[in-house]
Amino acid sequence: MAEKFDVLIIGAGLSGIGAACHLKRECPNKTFVILEGRDAMGGTWDLFRYPGIRSDSDMYTLGYNFKPWTNPKAIADGPSIRAYIHEAAQEYDVNRHIRYGHKVLKAAWSTPKAAWTIEATNKAGEPVTIEANFVISCTGYYNYEAGYTPEFKGRERFKGQIIHPQLWPENLDYTNKKVVIIGSGATAVTLLPSMTDKAAHVTMLQRSPSYVISVPQEDIISNKLRKYLPEKVVYHMARVRNVGLSLGLYRYSRAKPAVMRRFLLSQVRRQLGQDFDMSHFSPQYNPWDERLCAVPNGDLFKVLRKGKASIVTDHIDTFTEEGILLKSGKTLEADIIITATGLDIKLLGGIQLEKDGQAFDVTKKMIYKGSMLEDLPNAVMVFGYTNASWTLKADMISEYVCRLLKHMDKTGTRYCMPNNGDSSVEKTPFLDMRSGYIQRALGRVPYQGSKAPWRLYQNYAMDYALLRFGKLNDGVIKFA
Repeated sequence: MAEKFDVLIIGAGLSGIGAACHLKRECPNKTFVILEGRDAMGGTWDLFRYPGIRSDSDMYTLGYNFKPWTNPKAIADGPSIRAYIHEAAQEYDVNRHIRYGHKVLKAAWSTPKAAWTIEATNKAGEPVTIEANFVISCTGYYNYEAGYTPEFKGRERFKGQIIHPQLWPENLDYTNKKVVIIGSGATAVTLLPSMTDKAAHVTMLQRSPSYVISVPQEDIISNKLRKYLPEKVVYHMARVRNVGLSLGLYRYSRAKPAVMRRFLLSQVRRQLGQDFDMSHFSPQYNPWDERLCAVPNGDLFKVLRKGKASIVTDHIDTFTEEGILLKSGKTLEADIIITATGLDIKLLGGIQLEKDGQAFDVTKKMIYKGSMLEDLPNAVMVFGYTNASWTLKADMISEYVCRLLKHMDKTGTRYCMPNNGDSSVEKTPFLDMRSGYIQRALGRVPYQGSKAPWRLYQNYAMDYALLRFGKLNDGVIKFA
């Protein structure tokens, strides 16, 4: 006999623990279980162990809306974020609901039973079957097994180490080593200054530049206000302010890209000096066509000024025994090459979905309110923002699930399912970003729609209205 729960949460990372805490707060009578494929809590913040691993967003917005972030550092390192997740799990007694080493393989919905049957394997590789009325997928958006690495000609000839940040070796010694980091995104920008403490020299090799912006590591205003105001008040004030700032920055970037570009480049030049070659920080695209990279306290610029690190903008011709030969003819010598070349998108953790005995293809469906899949009952996928902190959206989706569960209890309904009856809604790409990892995944993700509630606005204020105050029984979602 399969065990039965009201709710099954897949994943014990930032989103999964958050979803469990929201259930404890809003729906204390609901039974639930969390299945986590790995042997530890924390998701991304436990998996990634490369030097300098940190948030790319401030913790006043990356933190949960119910748990104040009290660390003085607003841009936090991985271990601090991991500790914060563990604290939340402990405070809300979530730990006892987690089953580690449980990899979910299949989720099958049965309309007659109004329930999901989940097939998983445990640590010993034995099959496990669980039934649940509602499923919340908190698996993140990338493949935990491996990152994305393009084919590099001559890779096998290189005599040194080749490392992907997602699979960082424990106790890697890079003392006095020449390090080349391939990439220009958040991971590369984080690694570069963090490795200069021991490495002989660190070079960031990029095909094309990214926009970077220097941000203070500590929130001076909030740290001062803590002396006079309660922690919760300070946290929510900082949260509201930072949401407004990030939303304003994003909207202004889209409305006035040329002005925003001038601002972003000028703040880089101010930190690097007039003699620095600005071509390394001058992308061909507009601000926020790809995600902006945060540089806490200008750490990247400091190591570049001191000559401990350098940036090369070029294309790779081939790996050699001693390093990398570039298309320009220049050679970069290396003892260690780090391929910070991105993530491999994998929604729902690669779980096989079925509905009433038929395979369910998510790539043919639209996403409803950024959380539920068209024609799929009692299932929510937590997917955060790409232009702001992930948790802002994750919190709202978890609260929305609690609203749905309470509504179904009140009305005596067993399941709910979004269904598009409006022929004027057109399917459009899931995410409107040029980032490589997004473009590579377009054939593996659902669509969004051309108008609400199928449209992904990437706008906290609009989502707040839609998910927190929007009518539940809106004629699009069917309750039965």
